[in-house]
Amino acid sequence: MATTITELVELQKGQLDAWNAIGQAVFNATEKLVNLNITAAKAAFQDASESSQTLLGARDVQEFLALANGVSQPTLEKLVGYSRNAYGIASGTSAELTKIFESQLSEANRKVADLVDFAAKNAPTGSEPAVSMFKTAVAAANTAFDTASKAARQATDWAESNLAAAASATINAANAANDVAKAKVRKTA
Repeated sequence: MATTITELVELQKGQLDAWNAIGQAVFNATEKLVNLNITAAKAAFQDASESSQTLLGARDVQEFLALANGVSQPTLEKLVGYSRNAYGIASGTSAELTKIFESQLSEANRKVADLVDFAAKNAPTGSEPAVSMFKTAVAAANTAFDTASKAARQATDWAESNLAAAASATINAANAANDVAKAKVRKTA
């Protein structure tokens, strides 16, 4: 329990440190996303220029279609890579923020436990059942939070594995479609 000015100052300092850590995490994520977007925009501009030059060199419709199919595949792979990078930034930031919040919650739980112990020591005779009930309620709340945190981590892991599977399936489907399109172009040629 915060009974002295020093303890109150320490409590405020801890809160300020947490807010600074949250702000730093958000700014770092924003910086990473901006850099990712700039890099992606540069690459897209360069790819569009190269693709245009390649397509303009086609001598007939079949060659144009073959070149167009060849140009689309790297673009899809880059899009999937961009999505993976953006998701990685978001996931890393989420993990960092979760760590900060869990640390703050842990500290708050410690302070509540100290408060309960202080109240138990200074409680009047006969209030033991109320103190015991309060301790049980705090323990139940902590257990519920731990269970929710574990479920959230499992959901995050599940989402990450599904994202990886979806990205792989997208690339495989695009490769298969590209192969079919190339075969059709060869048949018409």
